[in-house]
Amino acid sequence: MITLTEQASHKIKELMAQEENPNLYLRIGVKPGGCSGFTYGMGFDDEKRDDDTMIEQHGIKILVDRFSEPYLRGVTIDYKETLMGGGFTIDNPNAVRTCGCGSSFRTADDAGQPSEC
Repeated sequence: MITLTEQASHKIKELMAQEENPNLYLRIGVKPGGCSGFTYGMGFDDEKRDDDTMIEQHGIKILVDRFSEPYLRGVTIDYKETLMGGGFTIDNPNAVRTCGCGSSFRTADDAGQPSEC
C-alpha cells in the first residue's frame, strides 16, 4: 500500500524520538481541499481508530484511515536533503494532477474539492 524509503524511515524515527512517546504511530491521510482537490496529511498519533488500517515498515507503525486508503495505494514517501533544507516527498501513482506546491493532487476518478492555495 505505502512504501517508506530508508531515508524517510530514518527521518521519521529521528522525529519520533524527539517526541519521547514510545507508543506513537505515523498517521498518513488525505482530505478534500488544496489547489488540486486533495491534500496530504502526515503526523504522529498515539491512538489507533477502528477504521484504521495499520501496516509496519522499517519498524514504524503506519495508520491510514478508510477514506484515505484508495488515494494512497502505491504511494512512496521519501525524504530528501537539499541546500535549502530537507523535506518529505510523496510520489503518488494515483495522481493525474498536482499543484505547484506539491502538497495537493487529484485522481482520474475524483477531483476532490479544490480551494485556493
